[in-house]
Amino acid sequence: MMTIEQFLTSLTDYKRRAPIVRQKYPFYQWACQNIKGYKTREGNIKFRKLCLKLASEKEDYAKQLWIMCSRDMLFYINTFCFTYDPRLIPKSTVVPFITYEYQDVALDEIKSAIEAGRDFMIEKSRDMGASWMDLTVKQWFWMFRPYVSFRLLSRNEDLVDKAEDPDSLFWKVLFLFDKNHLPSFLRPEFNYTHLHLKNLDNNSTIDGCTTTSDAARGGRCTAMFVDEFAAVPDGDGMLSSTRDVTKCRAFNSTHKGAGTAFYRLSKGKIRKLVLHWSLHPEKAKGLYYALNGKLFIVDKDFKFPENYQFRLDGKLRSPWYDNECDRAAHPMEIAQELDMDPFASDFQFFDGEEIQRIEKENVRKPCLEGELEYDEDSLEPIGFVERKGGPLKLWFYLDSQGKVPLSIQCGGGVDISAGTGASNSTISIGDLLTREKIAEFADPWIKPESFAKMAIAIFTFFNNAFMVPDGAGTGRIFCDELLKLGYRNLYFRRNEEGLNKKVSDKPGVFLNPTEKKARLGAYRRSLKDGTFIQRSHEANQECLAYVYTTGNVIEHSSAANSPDPSGASANHGDRVIADALLEKCFEQLSSDTLIENKPQDMPQFCYAARKAERERKEKEKSYY
Repeated sequence: MMTIEQFLTSLTDYKRRAPIVRQKYPFYQWACQNIKGYKTREGNIKFRKLCLKLASEKEDYAKQLWIMCSRDMLFYINTFCFTYDPRLIPKSTVVPFITYEYQDVALDEIKSAIEAGRDFMIEKSRDMGASWMDLTVKQWFWMFRPYVSFRLLSRNEDLVDKAEDPDSLFWKVLFLFDKNHLPSFLRPEFNYTHLHLKNLDNNSTIDGCTTTSDAARGGRCTAMFVDEFAAVPDGDGMLSSTRDVTKCRAFNSTHKGAGTAFYRLSKGKIRKLVLHWSLHPEKAKGLYYALNGKLFIVDKDFKFPENYQFRLDGKLRSPWYDNECDRAAHPMEIAQELDMDPFASDFQFFDGEEIQRIEKENVRKPCLEGELEYDEDSLEPIGFVERKGGPLKLWFYLDSQGKVPLSIQCGGGVDISAGTGASNSTISIGDLLTREKIAEFADPWIKPESFAKMAIAIFTFFNNAFMVPDGAGTGRIFCDELLKLGYRNLYFRRNEEGLNKKVSDKPGVFLNPTEKKARLGAYRRSLKDGTFIQRSHEANQECLAYVYTTGNVIEHSSAANSPDPSGASANHGDRVIADALLEKCFEQLSSDTLIENKPQDMPQFCYAARKAERERKEKEKSYY
């Protein structure tokens, strides 16, 4: 979220740029300077009527006006375009499009992006006219430039083109040159069918489609407009599929949490058009803010009512904004619709600012990436093989023999998938003494039975680490296989609520909704307290997508939205679950099972017993 200083700087920047932009549009600038009341509703309507009267009397006037509109987009918009706002009842809901300063800058930015062929995003508060602006620019190109092609996308087909629905994108485009609004000397001959609009005079087209991962994959276009991108179900897939379709993609949206492709796009290098509500002259009347409880009034010309109740909470405010806060059912609405705050615009489980802090202070690039080779029969580790992008990542260096130093006492959490490629099977390994995450494994294709064998090899490699697996769902298959193979240094389910906390013969943590909430809650506390030191970027970012549902259940909100470097077709936050189970190891550090790092009642000839005996003999040999 931007600070007050950044918002005020943005206000100043738009005011500075507006007169510079107007110089690029000579007819518009002339009209602003010489037509009395051109930028007021009454004066503007009067001038429009004069233009129509002259054009009807002389064909030459009509031709000249067409030429002026074709050369000057802002003159065309301010002299001939209308917009629609059903909230203006009982007054006319059809209003002349008279641009504000910030809209002049924004419209020029959109036009320049199309001409230069560059992607950009519109990060905005609600009701700033962003959709109308982008569609008006594209409609201007469609009218006055031959052979241009545009694509309009939204999350479902009805929002792209639905007859008589003012919320659909095509309805807005058709409204702009409706015969009741645009004079006949400007209106081209055109052909309109569902999701397709062609200018028969110059062969320019506008087409529509939905924001699926295959959106517009089969063609090319001049520019593309993606509306409400934060709500797109498969945002990252759509980004990939449209990359080669056009050089100019416009991504327009308010934020809907930090687990979206739109949020991740905003953190990149893409050019941004930021439209905060404070740019709107009507909404910014009486603009004020407070720092350390001290009131600062930005709009000194505004006369506040006597005894106005200023809200000194450190946010940029105005009487309009205060009223919107009073109308909102929950502060999240204001964060999402007005504040442009991705971390407060969803009922997030993890604190977004805390995750950002961890990213800066603790997250590191892995020291080593690769995979563990092991004997398929004995499951004995052979050695770590370095390979960039490998599924096993280490945040420490192995010793001179390529092993985990014996001084590191390890434990780990395991989350198990079905191995179909949809989500990851993950392992999170930590140093039980420093409470630092030191290794991570993620693979979407390994089956539970095979994963059990690999997990034994990995946990053995990490000094016979203590294992806490998820014992529910596919985890049961995994845990049964562990027992079959003889690995016993793992967590067995117990009655946590009973006085004696009796241990059962069932391995793993059963992550039903209640237990899942408890585990994630403990993990969240440990991150905040610094008793879990996170090193993984992917695991840390996955936290941002965990939200409360309406039933107060914690779920991962962007299962289809977040790319995963492991190759999983969807990101389900599996690393977070493995980390939460690792935190279970940290939580029980004082127990005899973890301190001694050996199982109780270990069968004499099981795999773990043989491994422990071999290590004991190696230690004796090195000692003598």
